[in-house]
Order: sequence, then structure tokens, then C-alpha cells
Amino acid sequence: MSFFRNLFKESGVRDVITLFHSPSSPASIRAHTFLKQAAANAQSNATVDQAGDHGKQSKLGRTNFDLDVVEGPPTPDQLTNILEYIGPSKAGSVVQNATGSTDALRKFNATQSLFQRPVTVDWNNGRAVVGDDESELTKLIKTLPK
Repeated sequence: MSFFRNLFKESGVRDVITLFHSPSSPASIRAHTFLKQAAANAQSNATVDQAGDHGKQSKLGRTNFDLDVVEGPPTPDQLTNILEYIGPSKAGSVVQNATGSTDALRKFNATQSLFQRPVTVDWNNGRAVVGDDESELTKLIKTLPK
């Protein structure tokens, strides 16, 4: 499916990476800082790439992406996608004490405050990272579209 997304993707349209952020969480602050720096680096590299070889993406990863920082919880549809991206076994890392995707959605719908931050989501490529692991965040932002 991502093949078709990229096949028909308009030139110049950037991928969106969303950070569900909590300014009071040290892990979320670290993830936010890391992603802001990566977005700034991607922007500066994109400018250099555009001056050179048009149409080729850097071998290191994306040439550009938009970072969307959201302090509120995701919508139920967004949470469904996040749970699909991370897998049911990790649902408890996204919604506190959840034992699977169905349980996570049920608990979230009852109390949205159970949503755990930070969660970083690459909507265009169907990937998500829970927490502030820089290695995992790097993989997420450096992954070339499939």
C-alpha cells in the first residue's frame, strides 16, 4: 500500500511525523528535542540536495519531513492506527495497563488520561515508536519510504 502512496505522492509534499508530547515528562522532552533537531537537519539537508541532484532522495534517509507536536491525546482512530503499527503485545506501553489492542481502546475511551507519552508516529509509512529511545527514533525518521 505504501508503494501506491509514494507512487502518487506529489512532488514537494513532505511526510508528517507526529509526536504525542507531554511537556511535564522528561522522556517526552528528550524525544521532542531530538525530533526538532532531526527535522532541522532534514530541512537543511533538503536544501542542499535540492541544489544538486533533483529527484533523488538522500541515501541516509528522508530529505524532509514535517514535525507535528500534539500535547493532547490522539483521536480513537489515530490510536487504532498506532496500536496497529506497534502491535497488540505493546498496547500496554501506549495505554496504561492495557493487555491488548481491544483492551487499550476500551480503557482509552473510558479515560484518555491513560494514554502514555511520548509516542512518535510516522503516518505515511505506518510506523510508531513509544518512548524516547534515540536509536528507535532515528530508525523511524531515517527509514526510506517503501
